[in-house]
Amino acid sequence: MLAIVIPAHNEADHIAACVTAARCAADHHQLLGETARVIVVADSCADDTADIARALGADVMAIDARNVGVARAHGAERALALGARWLAFTDADTTVADDWLARQLDCCADAVCGVIGVHDWSPHIGAVREHFGRTYTDADGHRHIHGANLGVSARAYLQAGGFPPLESDEDVALVDALTCSGARIEWSASPRVVTSVCTDYRAKKSFGATLMEVSKRYLTPAADVGEPAAA
Repeated sequence: MLAIVIPAHNEADHIAACVTAARCAADHHQLLGETARVIVVADSCADDTADIARALGADVMAIDARNVGVARAHGAERALALGARWLAFTDADTTVADDWLARQLDCCADAVCGVIGVHDWSPHIGAVREHFGRTYTDADGHRHIHGANLGVSARAYLQAGGFPPLESDEDVALVDALTCSGARIEWSASPRVVTSVCTDYRAKKSFGATLMEVSKRYLTPAADVGEPAAA
């Protein structure tokens, strides 16, 4: 069995598109009929996130942690209890490609770090999009880590100790632990996702937060700052 785990905090505006895309990936013909479950972890939600996800066929867990590391870990525990051999992680403001899960498995690795694209750049000034284009590596061999596009075998996940209870950078911490445990990590551009760059991001060090920092630097007088750091 395969599992797609999606942490969500007040994502009623995005969760329908996210779950719909995840279910398409779970039903992809190249999975040869292997069962794939979509698990949404509704973390401290005060909106209709859980109801929407459940109506679209996702398994929904409700927790009250307000912590993305805890939410991902709870989703992984649920998936493992169901017998999942592969855990794929994305975010509630992200849509995965139809073949996303199949492409992760094609890598034949212990873990797969994928890349991201962007739905709509309009919340940001043009310089932010240009900066992303200059500094982001959308190719095999990249070294980007995104919780929105990450997959790991059950065995490697358990050996690495799982997600730590961090409010941000939990994905980086897991990949570091996987590396230390000797897991073979594929840095692939084949599994594709498209994510939001909304300015009301949930995690302090998320992709959205990084882009906001880049934007602030570009809006600061040039005499005061150098080239913004890569997103």
